[in-house]
Amino acid sequence: MNASEKLDLLDIDALTIIHYPDPRLREDCTAIEIVDGRIHDLVAKMTDLMFTSRGVGLAAPQVGVTVRLFMASPTFDRDDLHVYINPEIIHTSGEQDDEEGCLSFPSIYCKIRRAQSIVIRATNLDGEVFEQECDDLHARICQHELDHLDGLLLVDRMGSVARLANRKALKALQAEYAG
Repeated sequence: MNASEKLDLLDIDALTIIHYPDPRLREDCTAIEIVDGRIHDLVAKMTDLMFTSRGVGLAAPQVGVTVRLFMASPTFDRDDLHVYINPEIIHTSGEQDDEEGCLSFPSIYCKIRRAQSIVIRATNLDGEVFEQECDDLHARICQHELDHLDGLLLVDRMGSVARLANRKALKALQAEYAG
């Protein structure tokens, strides 16, 4: 199913943030062919969900929409909202180890190693391709959200100690999903 067909089936108002282990979080996402009103509506809903949930990033699969789109607001300010459609990282440099959380893994945090700086290429809401250099937290958010578009999750990046430390919370999420 292409992105347009997926978007045609959406009830934007009904979207919520989905939690691990929902299988939609594992799907490879479909490229977006056309930036139209449906994409703008999806971004508006995702923006509200992200800020209401106190997140600094959100990927479309986290609301059950398996298309290649994510947003980031490293300062947690609506005026600093960056939208990335069909993103790809074209350059990385340096390394950083820092704690990460995820709106699809409520109350789970662990240290993850990421690139310190990235250059990302994507399409914006006007349908224009752009490149942007991101550092520190902004780079971390972009890498985390891009993982979502490829079906990679926080649990996949956790070391064995972090997985052990968070095992009860992970089991609780699995029980909530099954229940």
